[in-house]
Amino acid sequence: MKFFRELNKIAVGIRDFFAAERVVLTPFVKDFTNYSFEKFRADLAAAASVTTLALAQGIAFAAIAGLPVVYGIVSTAVAAMVAPFFAGSRHTILGPTNATAFMLFSFLSVNPEMRGRLDELLPLLVMLVGILATMGALFRVADLLQYVSRSVLVGYISGAAVLIVANQLKPFLGLSAFVSDDDSSTFLSLLYGLVRALPHTQWISLLIGGSTLLVFAAIRKWRPSWPAFALALVVSSAVFGTLIRLGCGPFKGAETFETFGFDALIFKMPHVLRANIFSDISSLLSIAFAIAFLSSLENTLMAKTLASKTGDRADANQDMLAVGMANLAASIAGGMPASGSLTRSMLNHESGARSRFASLYSGIFSMAFAILIAGSIGWGVPLIDYVPKAGLAALVIALSFSLFNIRHLRICSRSTRDDSAVLGITFIATLLSPLHVAIFVGVAISIMLFLRKASRPFLTEYEFSDRGELMEMGDKKLRPIPAISIVHVEGDLFFGAAELFRTQIQRTVSDPAIQVIILRLKNARHLDATSVMALEDLIIFMRKKGLHLIVSGATREVYRVLKKSGVLVTLQEGCDRRLGESHLFLTNPRNPNLSTRAALKRAQQLLGTDKAEIRIFFDPSHKKIDS
Repeated sequence: MKFFRELNKIAVGIRDFFAAERVVLTPFVKDFTNYSFEKFRADLAAAASVTTLALAQGIAFAAIAGLPVVYGIVSTAVAAMVAPFFAGSRHTILGPTNATAFMLFSFLSVNPEMRGRLDELLPLLVMLVGILATMGALFRVADLLQYVSRSVLVGYISGAAVLIVANQLKPFLGLSAFVSDDDSSTFLSLLYGLVRALPHTQWISLLIGGSTLLVFAAIRKWRPSWPAFALALVVSSAVFGTLIRLGCGPFKGAETFETFGFDALIFKMPHVLRANIFSDISSLLSIAFAIAFLSSLENTLMAKTLASKTGDRADANQDMLAVGMANLAASIAGGMPASGSLTRSMLNHESGARSRFASLYSGIFSMAFAILIAGSIGWGVPLIDYVPKAGLAALVIALSFSLFNIRHLRICSRSTRDDSAVLGITFIATLLSPLHVAIFVGVAISIMLFLRKASRPFLTEYEFSDRGELMEMGDKKLRPIPAISIVHVEGDLFFGAAELFRTQIQRTVSDPAIQVIILRLKNARHLDATSVMALEDLIIFMRKKGLHLIVSGATREVYRVLKKSGVLVTLQEGCDRRLGESHLFLTNPRNPNLSTRAALKRAQQLLGTDKAEIRIFFDPSHKKIDS
């Protein structure tokens, strides 16, 4: 019967977990019921502006990932169509992004054998990203993303920007044939490959790229409200693409992208019913987890940024569900991984979008353009064949420089030493290791530094005043020789703090005058198995020396953990419960000092006196801590 009662408790706990703040599968219904023609017009106008930028970026990010442009365009269209049906934010636009695209490129550079199976493995990878993000949303994992330091993301994005610029220098300088993918796996190898290939720089590629940059800069300066990226790409394609296609003089043979046909738009369901599927999943799981993590983190930060402007409430788990569903759809449609795009989402908001359906319309426009591109082959004017690689590379380099947020870099580098360390280590890891490893190096360092801070419980000195109130002892007071020491513990006592806590108390009992320690746990939090075992070791250690340990001010949480773990029995050993003796005294919310007084009486009883001198432990490194 006991087994079934425990099983029922577990079932109730699982039910309560999913009942609390669960994600909604149809958040769009409310917007649909309140939709109007005015909203439709505003959303349609915003979608037209977003589509212009989204298509150009979709082509660019596919190029960054080293994929055919169809993967970027399809991901742009499908993610924008599917995400708004599940998103918490009404302005977010999902699709391929700089950081996730280059993370994919970095992984493929380290594992070049996978490029030969791209049509088979990429849909599987995107599907894994979708599954991980969806499961994370259902289990409310997005709540944990707030504990990832912004310094990690700033360092990672900055490092990725450096890598993107360095990698795009290959087509910008016409060196793609002289720098292999093997040379592009890390920053140092890429830099070495570029320097070695510099004598082969193609001036015609430099001319195309430089001219495209001038057009981009001119539009940004004189017409800042215009979509400079997309217009510069159109101008470069119209001028230089035409010269390349006509084979005019030195432009003959310059590299352009390849237009895709209708067969590239056919759904590509991941092949999961095959012999080596589990081997492939094992190979892709690390990069899938990294992309899902980064996509959800990017989307959460973007949604919060938009919420601060619109007054909406950001729901990280709902937005994480949108990331998951968008990637599941992209895996079927044949797209690359999708994430939240801050530039496209901000443009959507600034263009006057009124509801989530602006993203849907943008996706429809993008898919119509994809069909137009596929049909252009039959008309004898393959549109993508006019896009010069050097021109797009120049625009990607310009876009990458915008990823260096000087203000954020300054804040992270100057706020605290820990933030500066996280920023620097993440940035260096991004340059020296594959990106799907670097992001978790930064997260691990951030968590390690946080745990180091959190794992230092504060110990401070207290005394009883003339009115009988427990208060901090003044710095200049003389301390009597103690027989009883009252140790006030402040802070977290989870696994990271357990050993430090035990060491500090053992150092206290090394004073030969001390016979009883009263451990005041009123403000101690988060006891776990490690800290409870450390407490039990401390009790046993003190008993071997003929000393006593009493716990006072314990909260109900502390009592519950001690009882369920069985350590309460060890603590109460030697007490005659029939006589009311105890070594554990619970806190009284109305008068927190009552438990310490009761513990003090018990300590005096153990010493056989009511006149023992008392010292309340003093930790000079923390002189002012609220009790």
